[in-house]
Amino acid sequence: MSRFDDIYCGLLGSILKDGREVENRTGVNTIKIPSYHFQLDLSEEFPILTTKQVFIRQAVLEMLWFYQAQSNDVRWLQERNVRIWDEWEIDENGYWNAVQMLPDGSGKLVKTEVHKYFGKEWAHTIGTAYGWIVNKFGLTQKLIDKLKNNREDRRMVMSLWQNDYLDTAVLPSCVWSSEWDVTDGKLNAWIHQRSCDVPLGLPFNVTQYAVLLKMLAQTTGLGAGKIDWSIKDAHIYVNQIDGVKEQLRRYDENGGGYAAPKLWLNPEVDDFFKFDNSADCKDVRLIDYKHMGKISFPIAQ
Repeated sequence: MSRFDDIYCGLLGSILKDGREVENRTGVNTIKIPSYHFQLDLSEEFPILTTKQVFIRQAVLEMLWFYQAQSNDVRWLQERNVRIWDEWEIDENGYWNAVQMLPDGSGKLVKTEVHKYFGKEWAHTIGTAYGWIVNKFGLTQKLIDKLKNNREDRRMVMSLWQNDYLDTAVLPSCVWSSEWDVTDGKLNAWIHQRSCDVPLGLPFNVTQYAVLLKMLAQTTGLGAGKIDWSIKDAHIYVNQIDGVKEQLRRYDENGGGYAAPKLWLNPEVDDFFKFDNSADCKDVRLIDYKHMGKISFPIAQ
């Protein structure tokens, strides 16, 4: 049985049982717990949910958009039929438009139309976030260099949270920091997430960083080790509860998830930047992925 399904469904249950309902900027309340942590061993299992379908092509391409293409241009994803960032795309006139709950003068949250001007030069991007930060600071290249040439370095950190560029980002990074180390010839990572949409975001995020770790390990001559995942503000939106209960019903009725699939990476690729990032994502494949079907969850902007 899939250990990730056990961990994930346990987290869903904890939020429903112990969480508190709170308001937030989206206008859709969340049920939240303040923090959560889990560990996965990639030498034993590839973490992708089986109690619902996770679309690995889209997940991998979003990750490659950040760390390989190092882009903030939403059209890069759209050209590959990945639409998950459409709601945060700055329009052709340089504006990002949304309706959000924002504090008024007294601190009370009120529904507000947001028309934030970034400038036409930022059209079709998400501003100074994610891949833009990776590119500006050369984060991927610096990490790879250390993994090849200085594996005992204790400063192998990629931080997407840069205070100077928060105001010019449409959405500051949720999964914002990763720390890396090599122990006994295996690559390990600790991932920090400041805000976690558990039904919609977390399954993608965990699978993405597991693929990233295995790609980096393969191309730097290392084995795949462990991922520790820490979350601050793990939440379920109230309009996601029915879908969450359906997933937990599947888990209970089947006595857990199915067996985890195997991840295949093209063994001929020896450079992270050469993994195929076309719409076909040809260098990544799941073997024996059995799942219980799709569950749709709404996006809160």
